[in-house]
Amino acid sequence: MSGLTVANLPRMTRDVLSSLLLSANKPDTVAVIDVRDHDHVGGHIHTSTWIPSSSLDYKLPELVRTLRNKEKVVFHCALSQQRGPSAALRYARERERILGVDESKKQEVYVLEGGFVSWQEKYGNDERLTKEYVEDLWREY
Repeated sequence: MSGLTVANLPRMTRDVLSSLLLSANKPDTVAVIDVRDHDHVGGHIHTSTWIPSSSLDYKLPELVRTLRNKEKVVFHCALSQQRGPSAALRYARERERILGVDESKKQEVYVLEGGFVSWQEKYGNDERLTKEYVEDLWREY
């Protein structure tokens, strides 16, 4: 088992992710996994897959198979302090368990720095990057 922990999971900034998603030849190589629960209301990153953290455990094997050929997988929750990093770590460990260490190294797993709260501050109103955004719901953050 790799030495990956929540503390040493790589982080990806919102600017790097937005560049990847807007790149004409790169968006298909990146998957964004949103593990927010009830706080998913009010917007989401375009092309992201919503898998509430409460259902992640039983969906992990399917997720590993579905994302097998992606170069990068980026997890996030609202702030990417607990649910996002935990989900990323569980995914990386499940991927290694199913595919083996060598195959697992072919994919980079990240946590979105600052989560959706940080994302929406800059890209909430950018319809190329954010869908179903409701600005009023995010004023408290």
